[in-house]
Amino acid sequence: MGFLPPSANGQPVNRTANLFAAVLAAATIPAQELGDAWGTAGAEAAYYRIVELPVPRELALEAGSFCTLPDGRLAIGTRRGEILVVAGAFDERPELRITKFASGLDEVLGLGERDGALYATQQTELTRITDRDGDGRADRFENLSDAWGFGHYHEFAWGSPVSKDGSVHVVLGLSDSYNYKAPFRGFAFQVTADGRSIPIASGIRSAGGVAPNETGEMFYVESQGPWNGSCSLKHLKPGGFMGHPISFPAYDLPLAAGMGKKPVEPNTPSRLVTECARVEQLVPYAVVFPYRRMGQSITTFRVDRSEGRFGPFAGQLFLGDYSLSVVMRATTELVDGVWQGACYPFREGFGNGILAVEFGPTGSLITGGTNRGWPVRGNKQFVLERLDWTGRTPFEIERIRIQPNGFLVDFTLPVDRTIAAVPANWQLGSFTHIYQEHYGSPEVDRTVPRVVSAMPSENGRSVRIVVDGMVLGHVHEFDLAALRAADGAPLLHRHAYYTVNRIPKP
Repeated sequence: MGFLPPSANGQPVNRTANLFAAVLAAATIPAQELGDAWGTAGAEAAYYRIVELPVPRELALEAGSFCTLPDGRLAIGTRRGEILVVAGAFDERPELRITKFASGLDEVLGLGERDGALYATQQTELTRITDRDGDGRADRFENLSDAWGFGHYHEFAWGSPVSKDGSVHVVLGLSDSYNYKAPFRGFAFQVTADGRSIPIASGIRSAGGVAPNETGEMFYVESQGPWNGSCSLKHLKPGGFMGHPISFPAYDLPLAAGMGKKPVEPNTPSRLVTECARVEQLVPYAVVFPYRRMGQSITTFRVDRSEGRFGPFAGQLFLGDYSLSVVMRATTELVDGVWQGACYPFREGFGNGILAVEFGPTGSLITGGTNRGWPVRGNKQFVLERLDWTGRTPFEIERIRIQPNGFLVDFTLPVDRTIAAVPANWQLGSFTHIYQEHYGSPEVDRTVPRVVSAMPSENGRSVRIVVDGMVLGHVHEFDLAALRAADGAPLLHRHAYYTVNRIPKP
């Protein structure tokens, strides 16, 4: 039993004469360059082009989730409770054909596909949706899980793509950031293919997305707020405590018996590295995104599996941000059993607040969202945008990896080895946040680590730096404005931020 089967000519079956099935023949419309989050939108456009897809305004599209279907079409879950299927979104000159597959749902903030069924994460349940009679419209809705309660509009539920074993991970926001008003708010569940609901983590405040990282390990995005000094990417560790203790009452519910003992209360104010040493289950941030400099309300992320069709960042995470209307990059690595990594600026200038991103079969990245609910930099309504690599490679920090005595920094193009070998051309700083029950945190405990030596590789694509003064639990900020490519070009983005949870042994 499939959904929206193609007709003989490869187009979706359309038996509903309405707006959503109309053939939209508008030409490609370039998106307006809107932002100055990093002041690099104009330069970025030479390498990554934003294409506004022709969606009729009367559709009032507020994308909350995406899923690329096996036949290359795009499924969209919306904040308004619909699932739309779009043909043509990845064509060079897109002429969209949009069909409404389902409606009457509630803020679809997670969408996945398996064996011809869509798995939609709503605020109140995970639903498996199928089209049994092949007419292009959903006609079977199965509630796979409603193990959690619901009692407040802020209790958002975000769902992952369907895993290889058929399960979906769901992360549940708290009630208005501070309170626990319904069962299991602030928890994460793994919902199996046969509908078993397994609590796997607690302490979530207000998630913005959940998905696997480069290695297939499940992560989620957390927003700044109580017990969260800044936005972050966190490992969704089974049995883990993500930091917000207001969700602790759920440990007393029978369904949570497999979670083990309730964590001890964290101290406030404190530092996360200090509390991780005394709260056994507490999971540190894998990647901290410095507030406003690198996002303000981070949302869904996806791994680039395009094998180079999206440029030189294959295997990395691409994350949207709602408030700043930007897309960022992140890389993660496992060090002594703990996840950590770095984040990097990527592309600004999108038309609205990004809630969802998804890679398509051509390697392009689809973005969508809304400007309803909270202030956003993108000032357009009801837009769907696509980010295409132009084929030109920017001079960028490709990734940063930690070493026993410093970092290994890779570049997308060869660096000027003479300039890169001068330690003074490497500017580093470090800071952390207050781990506290109050909202957010300033950047505190600043230090200035010193680069004592820099050793470029023979091909100039990487530089190993030895650093005096790395600090556990701190974000290490790189400002590489002095570096140049071998052809003299400056870095497109000079900053990167690495979160140090562990320093590997020599």
